[in-house]
This record gives sequence, structure tokens and C-alpha cells, in this order.
Amino acid sequence: MKLNEMPSAGNVKPNRKGRGPGTGNGKTAGRGHKGQNSRSGGGVRPGFEGGQMPLYRRLPKRGFNNARFAKQYLEINVGQLEQFAEDTVVDAELLGNSGLLTIPKVNDGIKVLGNGELTKKLTVKATAFSGPAKEKIEKAGGTALEV
Repeated sequence: MKLNEMPSAGNVKPNRKGRGPGTGNGKTAGRGHKGQNSRSGGGVRPGFEGGQMPLYRRLPKRGFNNARFAKQYLEINVGQLEQFAEDTVVDAELLGNSGLLTIPKVNDGIKVLGNGELTKKLTVKATAFSGPAKEKIEKAGGTALEV
């Protein structure tokens, strides 16, 4: 078999059409004469229907979205709790006083996430704990209390 007899790969990207004279696409380059689409930077945004109310606005919005009802926790990582002394009770008030959280912003409570390491025995009071966070607190000898 010779190179010129090999079958095509089938997924070869076709060459881009030329735009200049001699390509069959000279002069207007296949854009037609005049009009918005013939200009550079011309054309309309996706979904535009010439001023007619577009389809995505004509159709009613249906279905449920949990965004309005989802819990909004202030998040803190286990690694940030390392700054407290051994046998400390860590709660929202202490976290606010230490500057780790802004207390007026507490929405639905505080959630402790598992990023970082904890070596001190602490009693942590929070609204929610991620699995790894609870594991790390208990592994260090502390307790994770859901309030």
C-alpha cells in the first residue's frame, strides 16, 4: 500500500474557505450585498428576533427552584479553629469576637467545613458540620455539637 492509497481518517477537519479573488468567494466573500450581516462586527445577538418579543420571553417560567429557600450558612474551616486554646468552647459569639465571622451576617447559622487540620481538643458548637469536619474534630479529642 502506498501513502496515496491509504483510506481517509474520516475525522479530518476540512480546510477553511479562502476569501479573496480566485477562490470563488471574492468581492463580498459570500456575505451578500449590504445589510447588517455584510458589515464587520455585524449580526444580532443570540435569541434576537428582529424586535419581536423573543421566544424565551414569550414562554411562561415554570418549575421550582430552591435558591430562594436554600439554607445560607456562614462557612468556617476546621483549620481556622486551630488558633483557639485547648479545651475552649467555640461558638458563634467567640468566632465573632475573634474576627473570623461577622456576626450581623449570620443567616441560617454556621457550618464547619473540613479544610485544614486540627490538633487541639475543642468543643465546637455550630448549626451544621460536614462529614470530614466532624471526623477531624472528634479525632483531635473534641466534640462537635449541632445547635
